[in-house]
Amino acid sequence: MTPPLASDPIAAASANWPRRKAVDAMAAATSIMRAHQIVLSAVDTELRPMGLTFARFEVLRLLAFTRKGELPMGKIGERLMVQPATVTNSVNRLESDGLVVRRSHPRDRRTILARITPKGRRLVERATEQLDALRFGLAELGTDDLRTLTAIIGDLREAVGDFETPR
Repeated sequence: MTPPLASDPIAAASANWPRRKAVDAMAAATSIMRAHQIVLSAVDTELRPMGLTFARFEVLRLLAFTRKGELPMGKIGERLMVQPATVTNSVNRLESDGLVVRRSHPRDRRTILARITPKGRRLVERATEQLDALRFGLAELGTDDLRTLTAIIGDLREAVGDFETPR
């Protein structure tokens, strides 16, 4: 965790922004970006001793959630909402650490599957327990606040078309 800032730069920016109409939007956007840095830093600090980053943890966790422990590389990118190059880089590292193996799809040779290994399963379970204990870097917020935060961000994501709303 980084040391605390001497003052709140978002409050300072807001005080310097009054001639603009979007002061509240600027403060909210900047707050989201700063919160992202804080949460990612806390999570990565917890995962680093295990040789993981959050991106690699997400791949392992996703594979561990599947029935067979494997998914096509493209499907991993879709589900994690990341570019194919990001998936490739994460799987390369996980594979070199013996946590994932690649294999050809049995019915479609154009498709490569990433499969979690027993070692990968053990590691992702340990990492998940530690992140649960850390509350994913959000331990300072209560359950109601977490749900409110998720709902507000969900409203933003829905409004900009990040996902389709079921009818």
